[in-house]
Amino acid sequence: MKNTSVIPNEKIIRRIFLLREEKVMLDIHLAELYQVETRALKQAVRRNLKRFPPDFMFELNQKEVAEVVSQNVIPSKQHLGGATPFAFTEAGVAMLASILKSQRAVEVNIAIVRTFIFLRKLAGNYKEVMKMLEEMEQKYEGRFKEIYKALNYLIDPPKEDRREIGFKVKPKEKE
Repeated sequence: MKNTSVIPNEKIIRRIFLLREEKVMLDIHLAELYQVETRALKQAVRRNLKRFPPDFMFELNQKEVAEVVSQNVIPSKQHLGGATPFAFTEAGVAMLASILKSQRAVEVNIAIVRTFIFLRKLAGNYKEVMKMLEEMEQKYEGRFKEIYKALNYLIDPPKEDRREIGFKVKPKEKE
């Protein structure tokens, strides 16, 4: 995908992540891209809350804040300045264009929406590859079973909680 916008696709993609099974962008990242203060972006959203139903935007809970910190989406909880971040879905980002009137906001919104579309097309390509692998699996009598299993795991990892790994020190026994 060729991008001639003010923001490179890679910069946008790095700020899109999965939360509540939705691809979202945080208000702090959007404010950075729009070159406005996060406070100003949040004020504009709060003045227009009727335009942002829950499938367009939601406020993170404390567990989600801890999760985005642990995933290095934001450097630390202090980076938020005590405020709870808003997460915007693709539809929410598109709606921001209607409340932010600057030329920069328009250009950035176009770039972000194009990037979301690009990612959706990319996900569709993965499904096509998986379908082709299934057909090959059937045609070649199971020779691709392990490859198919590994790719399927990468595309759709299991949702179960994973146990912690790493070195653990056992407490010393009293003599």
